[in-house]
Amino acid sequence: MSRLLVVTAVTAEAAALTRDTPPGALDVHPVGVGSATAAAGTARLLGLAAAAGTPYRAVVSAGIGGGYPAVVALGGTVLATRCTAADLGADSPEGFLSLDELGIGSASTPVDENLLRGLASAVPDAYAGPVLSVNTVTGTADGAAELLRRFPDAVAEAMEGYGVGVAAAQFGLPFAELRTISNPVGPRDRAAWRLDLAFGALAEAGTGIVAALATGSLKAWL
Repeated sequence: MSRLLVVTAVTAEAAALTRDTPPGALDVHPVGVGSATAAAGTARLLGLAAAAGTPYRAVVSAGIGGGYPAVVALGGTVLATRCTAADLGADSPEGFLSLDELGIGSASTPVDENLLRGLASAVPDAYAGPVLSVNTVTGTADGAAELLRRFPDAVAEAMEGYGVGVAAAQFGLPFAELRTISNPVGPRDRAAWRLDLAFGALAEAGTGIVAALATGSLKAWL
C-alpha cells in the first residue's frame, strides 16, 4: 500500500480516481464535504496510520470542483499552488478581512513544492494555480467577480483543500491538492455541469499517479 494518502469528499470521487487502477494501488479515502469535516477525517486517518506503525508520508486532497472559465475548461485538471480559505475571516464596512489581515491566523495552507512537481509530472496536462476553499459554493456572477477581485490569480474553487492541508500540517506532512473541473465558477446551472468529464479526468489522474508512484516522479512517496 502506498504511503501517499489521497482523500476525497465523497465516494464517487474516490471511485473515479481508482476506476482504472489495480486494486489497492492507490490509497484513497472519502472524508466528507467541507473543510471542517475533511480536516477531522484526514486527521483521523493520519492518526490511525501512525498508531499502527504505518504512517503516511504525504497527503493529497483530490476531487471535482469549479473552474474559472477564462483559465480552465470543463474537464480540465488543476493542481493548487496555494490553498486559501476564501471566506474565512470577518466582514466589515470596508469589505472582507481575512484571518491574515485580522492578525489572528492564516487563511492559506502551503502546498509542498516537491509533491506538486511530482503530481505535475504524473498529470502533465494539469494547470497549476491557486485554488480557493469555500464553505458556500459560488452561485452568482457577482459572487464570482468578488472572489476574482480578491484573488485575481485563482483558477478554481472547491470545499476541502484548506481543511485537508491544515490536518496534514498538524502531522508535519507534505500536502497538495488536485481538482478536475465539472462546472464554471459563477451562476449556478446544474444542467450545464459536466460531471462525466470531471470524473473521467479524475480516472486519468489516478492512472497517472499510480504509474508515478511505481516508477516515476512520486516514487519517493511510497
